[in-house]
Amino acid sequence: MTTPGPEADNLGDANLLSDRLKKTREYLNFSQQWVSERTGIPRTAISEIERGSRRVDSLELKKLARLYRYPVGYFLDEDLDAIPAEHAVVALPRKLTTNLRPEDLTQVMKFAQFLEMSHQAETEPGGDNDHPVPERRGTAS
Repeated sequence: MTTPGPEADNLGDANLLSDRLKKTREYLNFSQQWVSERTGIPRTAISEIERGSRRVDSLELKKLARLYRYPVGYFLDEDLDAIPAEHAVVALPRKLTTNLRPEDLTQVMKFAQFLEMSHQAETEPGGDNDHPVPERRGTAS
């Protein structure tokens, strides 16, 4: 039996990246055309990137992440269960230090910890599945 080489790892990373880009765009209810108009990336290129048939370059990824308001690190994270908020919180103090008082920043970090604990509680084996958490963005259950 042969073990997968670096090419297989690169393919997996590319698939993860394209999947996260597509799911994020769809979650935000952005059409490919709208994203194209805002970023200057041709709509056909966005389609190819999301299908995994075209690589996304670093400048395109930066434009997409900025438009989606997600940190670039979320799209590149190898953790399949990555949560966008984890990456955003890491960058938060640097971006908001000038806009927030220290006590405000402490409250933001406490809220982030609360969300992390809530996520952990939802994913624990034997957790309370009788009361599902509502879907984001007001989708009907």
